[in-house]
Amino acid sequence: MNRYWIPHHDIHKKVITQELQYHLGPQATVRSYTFEGEDGYLISTPGCCLTDEQIDDICQKSKELWDRQTAAKAMENPGKELKRPLHQPVLVTRGAIEMSRRREARRGQGGHRRPRDR
Repeated sequence: MNRYWIPHHDIHKKVITQELQYHLGPQATVRSYTFEGEDGYLISTPGCCLTDEQIDDICQKSKELWDRQTAAKAMENPGKELKRPLHQPVLVTRGAIEMSRRREARRGQGGHRRPRDR
């Protein structure tokens, strides 16, 4: 099995996942992979890797998908024009400062505190 890495630039993960076996056959697989500090995709296939034309096709389909996603986002909130509609920040975790503020607020509201052992 041959393994190839390609950079993620202009390639949507959903598109490369859907298109890979069409181009390289049913045994081909793809997964996210970082090579020498750069994000991309690791392709495993018994044959040759994607040709330049196949990569171009995947990039074009990726752009079409992103355009459809952008249009769908605009339809959700038609009154608000966003410069980068696909780059809205999503909270993953709260930082330590925010957590300590919430703890302090709970203490001021009579929140429960575990007694310390002495």
